[in-house]
Amino acid sequence: MRILVLILQFPPDVNTSGVLMAQLCEGLMARGHHVSVITTFPHYAQFRVADEFRGKLMERRSFRGMDVIRLFVLAFGRKENMINRLLSYLSFNVLATVAGVLLHDHYDVILCSNGSFFSGISASLIGAAKRIPFIYNVQDLYPETPVQAGQLRNPWAIRALEWLERFMYARATHLSVISTAFRNNIVAKGVTPDKISTIPNFVDTDFIRPLPKDNAFSQLHALSDKFVVTHAGNLGYVYDLDTFVEAASLLRSETRIHFVMVGDGVVRPQLEAQVRALGLTNLTFLPFQPRERLPLLRAASDVQVALYKHGSARFSMPSKVYEIMASGRPVLASADEHTDLWNLVVDTRCGICIEPHDPARLASAVMRLYRDPPLRMRMGRRGRRAAERNYSRMSVVAKYDKLIRSIQTTENMSWR
Repeated sequence: MRILVLILQFPPDVNTSGVLMAQLCEGLMARGHHVSVITTFPHYAQFRVADEFRGKLMERRSFRGMDVIRLFVLAFGRKENMINRLLSYLSFNVLATVAGVLLHDHYDVILCSNGSFFSGISASLIGAAKRIPFIYNVQDLYPETPVQAGQLRNPWAIRALEWLERFMYARATHLSVISTAFRNNIVAKGVTPDKISTIPNFVDTDFIRPLPKDNAFSQLHALSDKFVVTHAGNLGYVYDLDTFVEAASLLRSETRIHFVMVGDGVVRPQLEAQVRALGLTNLTFLPFQPRERLPLLRAASDVQVALYKHGSARFSMPSKVYEIMASGRPVLASADEHTDLWNLVVDTRCGICIEPHDPARLASAVMRLYRDPPLRMRMGRRGRRAAERNYSRMSVVAKYDKLIRSIQTTENMSWR
């Protein structure tokens, strides 16, 4: 089958959703599908289009066997805010719609991730023009996610996005969601349950695997003889990173414990200012790392965190948790009780889950893991087993393959 994928970011952009979609596409190609992608020029890491692509409107070339069309996108650098982000999303989706409709290529089905607010509109217009179905892959719940993060407060804008998301749910042939909570949320909005498939995100368990702590990454950053607590990923509004810094402050007298924050994002400047104001020497900021370093980064950590503000974990299921589990290291998470993240950590016993915004409890959890190496080992092993059994790329690709073939068969019958 010929699959058209619409996604805001795609490798060499380094964000998780783009990397996962690329791996999914490679898995689908291995099952005999032909995959084309419409995406943007790389811009995620620095919030600006990479220099080699600046000044271009469109570029088409092969990428790992996929036909990839990259398009211009508005990117505002460090001036990113909600208005600029919406303009960025709009710029991509307008051009993606035009490209998808005007190109003479034929596709059997569209797979569209909702990484931007408007991607479902593009998919529905292209699908209508070419008379093909589209699957709407829901990675974030809108407008809940930006509202909870404090990025969106205007009641008119919230109502508009609520209407827009329901419109896209209605126009989609089928929805794939990444967790039970997402499914329940969408059913409550009036979507029939049989239109929704719950397919989790995944981790490449061959790529991310248990490795020695003393490795090239830990040696480069003088971490081999430290007990390392790491946040790796986007530094965005939904994460409880102030608490991470405050916990580091509470543990500054524990000279063997070192906190590491890897990545970039809109809150990084204020976090750096917070660290300077506290005079912390036990917390290091590192930039986004090339993907090939990720296994060593994970292995260099003794504990890895996924910290969410109150309410935010209800609208997210972070893929990086599967990476932590696959690396054989314990997960230290903050989330509201009984959210999908909380349940995953508790049910698999792969780590510790605490309530958000509590530096003392976070510091206490770090100390518990620091003092009990056998406990860390048991948690790491449980996480690795769960990742292999339930969240491997092979198992998830098989589910998407089955879904895509069933949707295309059903739609072919309906067109007749």
